Amino acid sequence: MSTGVSISSDKIIVDRSRQHRNKAVSKAVRQTRERLQSGHVGSFDRELLTMYIMNMLQGASLVPLFVVVVAALGVCVTQDIAIVAWALLTLSIHAVNLILGKRASRQQITVESAQTWRRILLCGQVFLGCCWALFALNGCATCTGESFLLYKGATLLVALCVMAMSNFLLPRSVLYAFAPAVAALCLRAFVTRDILDVSLASTFAAAVLFFVFIGDRIFQFNVKILSFQSEKDDLIAELEVAKAMSDEARRRAEEANLAKSRFLASMSHELRTPLNAILGFSEVMSAEVMGPLNNPTYKEYTDDIHSSGQHLLNLINEILDLSRIEAGKYDLSEEAISVLDVAEDCIGMVQLRARGKNISILQQFEGSLPSVWADEKSLRQVILNLLSNAVKFTPQGGEVMVKVGWTSSGGQYVSIKDNGPGIPEEEIPIVLSAFGQGSIAIKSAEQGTGLGLPIVQAILAKHDGQFVLKSKLREGTEAIAILPAKRVLQTLPAEKTMPVDRKRKSFA
Repeated sequence: MSTGVSISSDKIIVDRSRQHRNKAVSKAVRQTRERLQSGHVGSFDRELLTMYIMNMLQGASLVPLFVVVVAALGVCVTQDIAIVAWALLTLSIHAVNLILGKRASRQQITVESAQTWRRILLCGQVFLGCCWALFALNGCATCTGESFLLYKGATLLVALCVMAMSNFLLPRSVLYAFAPAVAALCLRAFVTRDILDVSLASTFAAAVLFFVFIGDRIFQFNVKILSFQSEKDDLIAELEVAKAMSDEARRRAEEANLAKSRFLASMSHELRTPLNAILGFSEVMSAEVMGPLNNPTYKEYTDDIHSSGQHLLNLINEILDLSRIEAGKYDLSEEAISVLDVAEDCIGMVQLRARGKNISILQQFEGSLPSVWADEKSLRQVILNLLSNAVKFTPQGGEVMVKVGWTSSGGQYVSIKDNGPGIPEEEIPIVLSAFGQGSIAIKSAEQGTGLGLPIVQAILAKHDGQFVLKSKLREGTEAIAILPAKRVLQTLPAEKTMPVDRKRKSFA
């Protein structure tokens, strides 16, 4: 299994512009939070009434056009000009309804005023229904046959359809509008006892009931749509509120973390100065420069003080290095260096410790590698950290392989592979995080801060490079530090194949 990780050195970047967010957005979020806390609105009277008024105003020309057509046909069928008076009365009442609708649209309809406006508009529909009742009562003395009855029935049915489709957002409007017409037809049928009048009255009454039922179903369907829309809006608003709170909490956490990193980076001198004094005086006492220590226990204590101080200094150095990187204060001092020379120097620094554990350090260097443009101190710290980890976790009599060569893209790499216990696959992200340690490191007697690999990643990222960690449990671990091709000072063709052993040394 292998895992490649490449991170940015300046991991923490705080968006300062988010400190002072737009006041309108803050106000909207606050209002939404208050709305959510106050509970869900269970009635949609205002929304439905507003939609009805808009539909009525948009279809304002439909009823006048229909009335004019009915009046023209009536004059042709009955030869009675009285129907024109009915048309004028109907158009006048329709105009009044439109005026009321426009006045309602100009006002801010509230939940309380919605009931009042609904009653007013229903009254307007009742008056309009009275006009259709007058039309139903109208007779024709000069007409013969069933032509007038057909004209009247067709007109009432079409008027019912038009009103039902236009007023489904106003509950009970169809019933209120055509109840007078049904009553008029029933009265005429009762008076005349004509089978045609009875049929017309019963058919129209059934049609009114049917359209009342259909209108109610459409109205309930629109209520459900509005309910779903409201729930969706509430959910979106709730998510926006949660996102705003999360962003604010994250911003504060990032600022606190950045302040911590800057504080530690600025404390470098204050922390190191007393430690250097402790190390210096303990070393003087241990070497008995000012005279012998008569008590051997004191000499042992001075050795313990010196070793403990040195260990503490190393830990502080690692913490300060990572803090400077996070705070953006880690500057590179770049120059032309040889990766081969740096790797050999680092091997020489750890070989004494490797010999103490009977560990062999093998080299596989590709010859004639050109210099790279990098920070020698940082690169030495990278290789030394990886070598120290390899020696630390390699068992007695083990082996560490160090390779230096070309990458397939024309860059240079340093690979350090050991045959230690390895790292479980699920723990690789843990050991690559700050202060993260795997189960093998925790059980080991040689524990550290868990900052070595994060520092390696950050330094390589500063060089626009990459860090790759490959490990298999009970087989070993390979750490690869890669420098990009643009860091190589001399351009050479990249090699596709694995480098051949040109130089192999063993330190046992």
